[in-house]
Amino acid sequence: MKAPFCGDTVNSRPFTLLVVDDSQSTLPRLARALGPEDFALRIAAHGPEVPRLAQEVSLVVLCPGEDAAGTLALLERLTPGDGALGPPVVLLTPPEHRPLWVEALRRGAEVVFDPWAPDELLSRVHRALAVHARMEALATQVGELQRLSATDGLTGVHNHRHFQERLREEFRRAQRYDDALSLILLDLDFFKEINDKYGHSAGDGVLRAVAGALTRGVRETDLVARYGGEEFALLLPRTHFTGALTVAERVRRELRALTLDVDAGLQVTASLGVSSFPHRTVLSPEQLLLTADEALYQAKRDGRDRICLHPQLPMGPSGT
Repeated sequence: MKAPFCGDTVNSRPFTLLVVDDSQSTLPRLARALGPEDFALRIAAHGPEVPRLAQEVSLVVLCPGEDAAGTLALLERLTPGDGALGPPVVLLTPPEHRPLWVEALRRGAEVVFDPWAPDELLSRVHRALAVHARMEALATQVGELQRLSATDGLTGVHNHRHFQERLREEFRRAQRYDDALSLILLDLDFFKEINDKYGHSAGDGVLRAVAGALTRGVRETDLVARYGGEEFALLLPRTHFTGALTVAERVRRELRALTLDVDAGLQVTASLGVSSFPHRTVLSPEQLLLTADEALYQAKRDGRDRICLHPQLPMGPSGT
């Protein structure tokens, strides 16, 4: 477990540093400069196992090996530059190894010229840890913002915008690999009456309960989204329409069986429309959505609490 680092202060001691040095000649100087009260040092020779070991420590101190090209290749693996956030790297190198330290700087590593002063090295290590901690915090914040931007605030499932993005992505994938893709649209029956009788707060509770039931009723690879109001969408990759029918019927039954805090006697039902690709009338993500919507409104017209297929959808192979 990496120790947390905040600003320029060590919150938990010691940090573990991986020293990559074939000769191990630098280790005694490093031990004196960094001190056991702040840093625990592990030693490793240049080799293919170094990137794996680096994931277990807080920082890597890289000393050039005899093979300059091998050291450069190892530096590239430790600092991939593709957005991945690995441990920070401090390169200890003679100034004459210019191609190596220029590349290290370009990749965001700290460079300390050998021979180095202990106080300089300590400051560079602290700075590298502090910068890395800020980058990790920023990455966490960005990830949380991305999650929030794709999430419906009331129900916790995906929102309409994210659903539209995934619909286009999954449709392109299904076309490319000649795979199946199914869509279920469902609308809660008489939801306005729930709001009118019990209030909007109770209606919000029903929506959250429904979202939970939908999430439990599908696979992790499926997508549950609040399409709008009391309407939800279930996007089912690699699922033929007979498999989608199975999911739709399971969902319909689970919604009817929901136990709600609003009223023990209140029963939630939904009308569901199902459409699938491939089909001759479904040639785009918009058509998949339109045909599912047509089937949904057919279920409404036929009396609600039921499942309807896009009318031109024939029976086909089963499976999810």
